Amino acid sequence: MHKKNWRIETQAVQGGYDPKPSEPRIPPITQSTTFKYDSADHVAKLFDLDATDPFYTRLGNPTWDAFEKKIAMMEGGVAALATSSGQAASTISLLNICRAGQHIVTASTLYGGTYSLFANTFPKLGVEVTFIDPNAGEEEIKAAFRPETRALFAETIGNPGLNVLDFEKFSQIARDMQVPLVIDNTFGTPCLCRPFEHGANIVIHSATKYIDGHATSLGGVIIDGGNFDWNNGRYPELTEPDSSYHGLRYTEKFGPMAYIIKARVQYMRDLGMALGPMNAWMFNQGLHTLPLRMERHSVNALALAKHLEKHDCVSWVNYPGLPRHPTYELTKKYLPLGASGVLTFGIKGGTEAGKKFMEACKLIALVVHVGDARSCVLHPASTTHRQLSEEQQKASGVSPDLIRLSVGIEHIDDLIEDVDQALRVSQGG
Repeated sequence: MHKKNWRIETQAVQGGYDPKPSEPRIPPITQSTTFKYDSADHVAKLFDLDATDPFYTRLGNPTWDAFEKKIAMMEGGVAALATSSGQAASTISLLNICRAGQHIVTASTLYGGTYSLFANTFPKLGVEVTFIDPNAGEEEIKAAFRPETRALFAETIGNPGLNVLDFEKFSQIARDMQVPLVIDNTFGTPCLCRPFEHGANIVIHSATKYIDGHATSLGGVIIDGGNFDWNNGRYPELTEPDSSYHGLRYTEKFGPMAYIIKARVQYMRDLGMALGPMNAWMFNQGLHTLPLRMERHSVNALALAKHLEKHDCVSWVNYPGLPRHPTYELTKKYLPLGASGVLTFGIKGGTEAGKKFMEACKLIALVVHVGDARSCVLHPASTTHRQLSEEQQKASGVSPDLIRLSVGIEHIDDLIEDVDQALRVSQGG
């Protein structure tokens, strides 16, 4: 039933689940930790990775499976692994190929939680991370690599800097340095950008954001492009025997799916960052409308950004869809259908005016979230990025006057009216 040449709108509605006669039309919530079998031999095959049936929900579940297959189809990957959060997806995606004594190179323009994970927690595990300016030249970025470097990491659209990644440059660097390019496509979503088509090898999402789309569920997902040569001599964990599975070699047994299966049967097994079946079901529901929502998010955000550009209370506006944006040409190249729903602007009066603005918004909610169907507002320097030093905040694209708006799918006129009245309040009007 599932054709690879389906358009993404059809994949979003019909992909990942093919019910047989008399089975439920939509994937049911399999709210069970365990699954029954009739023979010891069958269970032995499961533990030897010779069978793919579900046997424990920490490793897999039919509701997970439907979500994983659909998002893998939409991204154009070979398989996916659902996780308990976006942070879990970031963590597993890299620990799966990087251990103590090894190294990662990453763009510095990252979500604050990811920056903290790389700057604070990974070093405690013995994994060093070097942050580079994504606008730097190829040779400068390559200079950050070491013999022990195992991955190059970046976001499609930096959060909250909103810089669009130069995929051509980053993918060429990754190929030259013989490491996989790992991309966080949370803001792009497969509806606006498909990183595998631009040279990425692994894609991750915080499914909590646009995939869910309704602020109901926490989760993440890792998608394997199946397009990296793990047999290049640099990744023995995938090519050499795994003693915990009787000497199994992942690339030999699983071919293009070696990476994602190893992530599931090693790291999900041992770290237990498992997604609940109910959340997987919610994400599957969210994917149904993702193409429609991303179109509306993008249209609304662009209209609001253009309005703010002309406002007397605003000193600057940052949105990748604006012609004056520094990465506008990259936006046209990699996000031709829209630049997603997040914009930032500088409010005159700095931090104090920013606080007044957020508190004065009536339709737009002050919440620590983006990607919701409902519009949200935040001052990152005092909230999501407060754990970073001023220098680290600046490297992440955060300034004291920066206001972040996650533009929802409400009517644009209502959003503009709410922003205008809150700006008047922020300036003492």
